[in-house]
Amino acid sequence: MSDTVRVRYAPSPTGFLHIGGLRTALYNYLFARHHGGKFILRVEDTDRARFVEGAVEDFMHMLNWAGIEIDEGPGRDGPYGPYYQSQRLDLYTNHAQKLLNEGHAYYCFCSSDRLDQMRKFQEKSKLPPKYDRTCLRLSPEAIKKNLDDHIPFVLRMKVPHDSTVQFTDLIRGEVEFAGSNIDDQVLVKSDGYPTYHLANVIDDHYMKITHVIRGEEWVSSTPKHILLYRYFGWDVPQFAHLPLLLNADRSKMSKRQGDVEARAYPPKGYLTEAVVNFISLLGWNPGDEREIFTMDELIKEFSIERIHKAGAIFNIEKLNWINTQHIRRKSDEEIYNMLKSDLEKSGYSDFPKQYVMSAIGLMKERINFIHELLTFSSYFFRDPDTFDPDGVKKRMLPPAKKHLSELADRLEKLDVFQHNEIENVFRTYAEENKIKASELIHPTRLAISGVTLGPGLFDLIAVIGKETVVRRMRYVVSHFDQITKLPA
Repeated sequence: MSDTVRVRYAPSPTGFLHIGGLRTALYNYLFARHHGGKFILRVEDTDRARFVEGAVEDFMHMLNWAGIEIDEGPGRDGPYGPYYQSQRLDLYTNHAQKLLNEGHAYYCFCSSDRLDQMRKFQEKSKLPPKYDRTCLRLSPEAIKKNLDDHIPFVLRMKVPHDSTVQFTDLIRGEVEFAGSNIDDQVLVKSDGYPTYHLANVIDDHYMKITHVIRGEEWVSSTPKHILLYRYFGWDVPQFAHLPLLLNADRSKMSKRQGDVEARAYPPKGYLTEAVVNFISLLGWNPGDEREIFTMDELIKEFSIERIHKAGAIFNIEKLNWINTQHIRRKSDEEIYNMLKSDLEKSGYSDFPKQYVMSAIGLMKERINFIHELLTFSSYFFRDPDTFDPDGVKKRMLPPAKKHLSELADRLEKLDVFQHNEIENVFRTYAEENKIKASELIHPTRLAISGVTLGPGLFDLIAVIGKETVVRRMRYVVSHFDQITKLPA
């Protein structure tokens, strides 16, 4: 086997990329990069009945979005292509024939109806669900006649029932299967296409894969694969089976309880860095309290030894928190560049860059998603047309009308419109009227933003600017009775 680490992510285009599939790809990529190895993408498209148009493009797009760079694969030719299994059929056919010739595989002519009856009998009799080897007992003459009569068939692997298959899983340790519990797996389907099991082993060998890192659901298939490696006389790669992704109730992650397709997350405003960071922690940890990582930091720290066996909980609140942390790591300039297209779509492209940058500086620590600067903080760009009803009921008390009017007059007279000068206006007014500053701050925030929460008021006023602030305050004064009658 090659001294260079070579791993592969090998999705089947029977659907769009699952978030668990993205994690599998990421772990393979991190392992390869950590060891200076190669990451290969192979498209396992032999299940033609379930092929989904656009799935391959989705895989490629999402891997690119996540920053997972392909060393070999579709569009990135390497020495062991082609990288679509549908283009490697002759290779599988030749090797299937070799298994037949050497007695490691056999023809099975059983109809789907007979197999259904067999399974029902096994279930009723509480027998293990596996093929009963009816066709293994066929004579050469019977096999020839069936072939001459063009009776549909599959090829099955002949499993030695009197042996055991052992392997060391890099995550789970020693694993052992009794041969008597291993099914005679179908290797070639009736349409002539190989199953996952045959094509997977052949391709991993010829693509010189050194480590197979895949989901836990493939543990029970691994002894079948090891037998095929033995039959062909090939070295066996090392295996690592990743823990399942679970919902909060510890059920297997499914569409019923959340978005399972990776493509659902970019449109919602999740940053690439946040999603990669989050899914990296779904089964792995660095051995300390750190939770925020860049891709380069993950590559440096990643090790299979720190992947645990237990299922990993997909916690959307944790993802939101991680997204927030990565927003805070970005410069105001970076966020501004990410907002540009949204500013244009919202009709806010006329606002000066420096003004938008100032708003970003105030809100960066307060938002979970960058687009919230335009949705939850739209008051930076337009006058509020609604006012929080609970806030109005609690904060817009009768004296507020007079206070807002007089504060607007004083703010308008300021020559320097910055934090300290604005704060001084409010503190002085509060002292003169023997009231708490909060009796001024809360109604003013409502008047200029329409909401009760946000950045520090004096900073907010300074950023929005004198003309806009004074205009909004006077609007509320002139419509005070109407606004305060809003239903609470």
